[in-house]
Amino acid sequence: MSRPRLSLGVSALALGAGVVWSLGTIAARLADGADAFQYLIWRSVGVIGVIEAMSLRTPHRLPTLRAWRSGWAMVLANFGIFLASITFVYAVKTTSPANAAFLGSLTPLVAVLFARFLGERLTRSTILALAVAFSGLVITVVSDLEAGSMIGNLAALTASLGFALYTVVLRTDTNRDWSPAMSGYGLLMIVVCGIVTIASGHTLFPPAVDILLALLHGAVFIVVGTLMFNHAARHLDAVPMSVFAQTEMVFTPVWAVVFLGLTPKPLTIVGGAIIFGAVIGKAVHDTRHDAGDRRQPVPSGSLGG
Repeated sequence: MSRPRLSLGVSALALGAGVVWSLGTIAARLADGADAFQYLIWRSVGVIGVIEAMSLRTPHRLPTLRAWRSGWAMVLANFGIFLASITFVYAVKTTSPANAAFLGSLTPLVAVLFARFLGERLTRSTILALAVAFSGLVITVVSDLEAGSMIGNLAALTASLGFALYTVVLRTDTNRDWSPAMSGYGLLMIVVCGIVTIASGHTLFPPAVDILLALLHGAVFIVVGTLMFNHAARHLDAVPMSVFAQTEMVFTPVWAVVFLGLTPKPLTIVGGAIIFGAVIGKAVHDTRHDAGDRRQPVPSGSLGG
């Protein structure tokens, strides 16, 4: 009886990670005085500050530097989450939110391809969840496809590649502490976005309210959500993990209605309900059937970590 409880707990962590991440939408939309690059700079400052502070209570100090000196697996994790973050924000700015969510939510399908290199096999429940979720995504954007720009759509697709890469890298060593990747990617984000901001002739210091919102986003929503996701990744395969994390795309329009007064289109609500049903159904199925017994072993450190 203990195994189903464990499965339920880690499934809830993976689902909850997406919900926590989605809360950042509120902060990002309220920070209307900062552009995407300015916002990402200060969001990353919040991430690094919390991760560095947490490390002071452990023997492993300076996680930001260790993230770039701990092998290729950690470097790939840094790059994956950096790519996912910067391209998704760019996509939201250059294409319709529905298009960005649609292509960004292709992460589970991309993770299917990546996970095959780790020897993880697909269960029928995972394939069914992917199919149902995909149909929900199609419904969400069917009336809005013409509004998207090609560059923005490609950026959103790149975001799905980045997050799928990060998800699969976590599965190469389930006993490893991957939290340094948060501050590692944050440092890279500050450097890249700082260069873009200065080159564009913009200030590094947007309005104070926007800086505080970005710091809150990074220090709380990014750090807490990612720690939940990393812990769940120790017990779940890469593809189910990426399916569960799609709760971020489901709850983003919910917070937009509740806190920002932005009402999504009816088809968006229908599609979101289908996606949510797919991820919840997958979690319940794995809990009842103790999916952990059917998982293939993953080679430890196979990406050079």
